[in-house]
Amino acid sequence: MFGPEGPTLRELAVQALSSVEHGYDLLAPKFDHTPFRTSDRVLDATARALAPLGPFADGLDLCCGTGAGTEMLAGLCRHSVTGVDFSAGMLDAARHRPRPAGGPGIAWVRGDARALPFTAAFDLVVSFGAFGHFLPRELPGLFTQVHSVLRPGGRFVFPVPAPPRPTRRDFWLLSGFDAVMRVRNALWRPPFVMYYRVFRLGTVTRELTRAGFTVELGVLPGFGRRADGSPRARLVVARKADARQAAGQPAAGDVNS
Repeated sequence: MFGPEGPTLRELAVQALSSVEHGYDLLAPKFDHTPFRTSDRVLDATARALAPLGPFADGLDLCCGTGAGTEMLAGLCRHSVTGVDFSAGMLDAARHRPRPAGGPGIAWVRGDARALPFTAAFDLVVSFGAFGHFLPRELPGLFTQVHSVLRPGGRFVFPVPAPPRPTRRDFWLLSGFDAVMRVRNALWRPPFVMYYRVFRLGTVTRELTRAGFTVELGVLPGFGRRADGSPRARLVVARKADARQAAGQPAAGDVNS
């Protein structure tokens, strides 16, 4: 699961007994050598799906971690890219990540996704692998924050993998992990919020709509379909209304499911 450059079992145990913020500060130097980093396969597929919806001027990577998604975003935006995260350690690792020459400048900002320090400054907001750190009751506030930092017509985009079936080993591994975390958080303070099976697509689309978005579900290319024909990975594209939509006219360039 972890290569020789990844964290040791002791380091993971210390992280798990810390707060979310301090835990990621500790893990940051070795984070890119763990399975928790968003895979290049997911990032590349998201970039391919987003390219026809552009061009984009300014982008925000929400809960950017060490910046893998931010680099992807830099290939889609012409003017500026911002990565925001509440872990100083993760941001420090992001700043030291090697970057290819060219492309827009990247600003790294320490901030909480539930209280973003921006005005309506972005055309595109993306996020990868961070939603397990938010309890379902926090989603309305989180999505309202994202809506507030988007310009009219801007999009909030993130991939969502299909949940594993109960007949699959992954289902029981993820369910077991969530159960252990619930016990840990009941017995230990500070809590470490990280659950794999609380971010459910039906709840997410409902709360995005309540926050003022128009939501479309695309298929993330390259991941194929399950035996029942459903996609193995979806791309959620939540759009903030622009002047055309406010006037009752259809908006151009939406993603097809």
